[in-house]
This record gives sequence, structure tokens and C-alpha cells, in this order.
Amino acid sequence: MDSIITAILLLLLALTCLFLTLSPRGKSRLPPGPRPLPFLGNLLQLHSKDMLTHLTKLSKTYGSVYTVYLGPRPVVVLSGYQAVKEALVDHKEEFSGRGHYPGFFNFTKGNGIAFSNGERWKVLRKSSMQILRNLGMGKKSTEEHLLEEVGFLLEELRKTKGEPLNPTFVLSRSVSNIICSVIFGRRFDYDDEYLLSIIRLTDDNLTILNSRWGEWYNIFPSLMDWLPGPHRRLFWNYRRLKDLIYRSVRDHQASLDSSSPQDFIDYFLLKIAQNKQDPQSHFHMDTLLMTVHNLLFGGIQTVVTTLMYALLVFLKYPKIQVRVQEEIDHVVGRQRLPTAADRAAMPYTDAVIHEVQRFTDIVPMNLPHRVTQDTTFRGFLLPKGTDVITLLNTVHYDPTQFQEPQEFNPEHFLDADQSFKKSPAFMPFSAGQRLCLGESLARMELFLYLTSILQNFSLQPLGAPEDIDLNPLSVGLTKSPQNYQLCLRAR
Repeated sequence: MDSIITAILLLLLALTCLFLTLSPRGKSRLPPGPRPLPFLGNLLQLHSKDMLTHLTKLSKTYGSVYTVYLGPRPVVVLSGYQAVKEALVDHKEEFSGRGHYPGFFNFTKGNGIAFSNGERWKVLRKSSMQILRNLGMGKKSTEEHLLEEVGFLLEELRKTKGEPLNPTFVLSRSVSNIICSVIFGRRFDYDDEYLLSIIRLTDDNLTILNSRWGEWYNIFPSLMDWLPGPHRRLFWNYRRLKDLIYRSVRDHQASLDSSSPQDFIDYFLLKIAQNKQDPQSHFHMDTLLMTVHNLLFGGIQTVVTTLMYALLVFLKYPKIQVRVQEEIDHVVGRQRLPTAADRAAMPYTDAVIHEVQRFTDIVPMNLPHRVTQDTTFRGFLLPKGTDVITLLNTVHYDPTQFQEPQEFNPEHFLDADQSFKKSPAFMPFSAGQRLCLGESLARMELFLYLTSILQNFSLQPLGAPEDIDLNPLSVGLTKSPQNYQLCLRAR
């Protein structure tokens, strides 16, 4: 018994030393926050089952800038529009690093767009943006492909003939085809096993990352690597998805025409060839595979989740649905599909879509940032390498920016004359240097999908609209809506 007690005491001593060793020098110059415990940090105060809520509550005690310890690691938390805007926009260079997120980083190893840093990130982002522009991102050619895919979706929805439908799967297949067209240069049939595998793998990993297992892995990765649990499936899924991407890259290599690149992979392969003599080049096979992985994950899950929430909102608020349909009928009619050019003449619809994104706030804590140099921020010194969490939920629910932040109200984005009104506190795609690469495509997708669906169908809930719950099923990397079914009645 004495030997067991001695072993426990030695373990606690070792953990305390580890905590003190990993704590940054000069930590007293970080913003104040709740007192941490050795090794555990502030996890007992945060209650990992609902970390977002507790981080938000702590801002009421410690202000808009404070420090918490996630295990032994200090993280600065920014709350409210002014603090987040000051960091990501006014000091965008200093806050442009990507922070600690082992659930992705331990697979990507710092390759790809989303989780690279420094010069590699700058080169990859600049080149990827140029490739996407070459492919017509946000332009007419992209819109034509999108409208074609919308047509396939509407055909699939008509097959339901008004019977109850869970829209998740059909929306996932359709939205996945948009980013697949950009990356692979082709769309897939909705029952194609390659497409279905991509959806299953990305969806399962998002589920894991949103769970307590994913949360604990991101806090204690070295410990969790030794423990059994669903988190271990993350990396099997990653490897499987990487194999699928590599299979397509090999096909592209065999058919590549350097004078006529057709898609993202073609352009990237040309970059690899152009830089093959440079041993310091950031263009190589693993960077391509990780970049494609990042684009697939980001280009599918966030758009699908937002669409799922939007349809749920239309079910809960039938008057809003009817008013959007009236605007569609007035501006577009029934003889053609809506186009991106129609958006300027549809302020109410535009306001509703913005309000869906604000109210549902599907990436509430953003991906973590990191300061790239010693930075003085609001009187505190953030040492280079300090991780930063920006609570986007506190931006979108900031009462100084939105009159009724806790209520779903399209008037947040409408002037007194009912014209569309922009808000600087609208940040669903983040802000600053780490602004989502596919923002323009995502905005176009949301508008064309939702207006096309409402042009052709009336959405009806299976129960009473007032009983519909807009609270998320889970909150982690993203918010996931409750599972639901609806009926689509042809108009």
C-alpha cells in the first residue's frame, strides 16, 4: 500500500513539474483568468460537456480578454465584437498564426492551408487563392456548375413526392459535388461509392471532433494516443480519406495536360513540377494531399450544416418562409432558377440568410489562432506562440451590435426602408488573414440552394412549428442541428 501511495505522490509531483515547465515564462503578463490547477488547468471550471457556455460566462467575470489553461497550456480568450475585431482585423498580422489543434495537426503535420504556419502558409494560401480564381471561383463559370448541381438536387427532392425526408444525406451529396467539381474536375452520381466514402469519412470525423472524446484529444493528445476510444477512429478515417485523394491524384498525373489544367489538382501538380528543383519548396505531394483534405472538409461540412439549420428555421417560422417565397416569385418567377445576380434585388431573402448564419453560429469558437510575434494587446503581453480562442458566438450575440441578439430576427440586416444592411459584426467565415478561403463560393451556394428549394417547394414540418427546437444537438468544432424530417410540397 505504501508503495502505491508513494507512486501516486511521485506521479502528482511529476505532473506538477510538467505543468510548471510547460507554462510560458512571463505568464503573469498574460491577461488574468481563473486560477489553474496543476496539469488539469481550468478544466474543472470549464466543464468540457459545455465548454463554449462556460468560456462565455467567464468573460462576464474576467472581461473581454482573459486567460484559461486547457490542461497545462495557456490560451488567451477574446470575447465580444470589439476585442475580436481588434485582434483579427486591426492586428491581423500578429494574430494570423494557426493555433494548437491536435485533432487535425497530428494528421496534417502542418501541411495544407488550414493548419500550416509561417512562410509555408503564406505561400500555400496565395497559390491556392490564385488557383481558385483561375478556376472561376465566385464567377459565372462557377455559378453555371452550381446551378447544374442544384438542378440535380431538385430532381432528387421531387422523387420524395411529399413524403417525410431527412434532408441531411441528399444535401451532403449535392454540396459535396460542388467542391469535388473544383478539386477533381467532375461531379459524381449521388450513389457513387467514391463520393459516399468522402461524405462518410468527413461526417464521422466531424462527429468525433464535436464529441467529448475529440475535445479531450485536443487537450491531452499524448495521453489520449495511449487510450482506447472513438478518437482513435479519427486517424483511421484521415488515412482512408488521404488514400482516396491520392488515388485521384495518380489519375490526374497520368492524364495531365500542362497546357490546359482542368481543376485544383491539375494546377497544384504543375506547381510541384515547376518547383521540383527547389529543396525548400512547399509544393510537394503531401502538401497537395493535405490541402485537398482541408478543402473537402471545409467545403462540405459548414455549408451542409448551415443549409440544415436554414431549412429548420423555415419550418419553425412559416411566415418568414412565405415572405421569402413572395420575394422569389416577384424577382425571379417560376420559369427559371434564381441566379447570383438576383441577390441584389432580394434584400429580405439576403437578410434571412445572413440571420441564419448569425443566429446558428455554426463555428462558435472559430479555429484557434496563434500570435506570430510578441504582441502587446490591450495592455497585456502575449508572447510569440500564444494560442488565442476568438469566441465568434459572443460577436454574433453582442448586444452592442444586434438589437435582439437572442432572437431570430432578419431585421438585424435590414434598414428602416427594408434595404439590406451589412454588419461589421458578421463573421461566420472568420475575419482577417485567416478568412475562409471559400467564402465567396459558400455565400453563392447558400443563396442559390435555398432560393431554388423555396422557389420549387413549400417546406412543412411533421409537427407543430412552435415545437421545433433550434438548439444544437452538439457543440464542439461546430454546432450540429437536431435531427429532423420535413415534407416538401411542390408549389
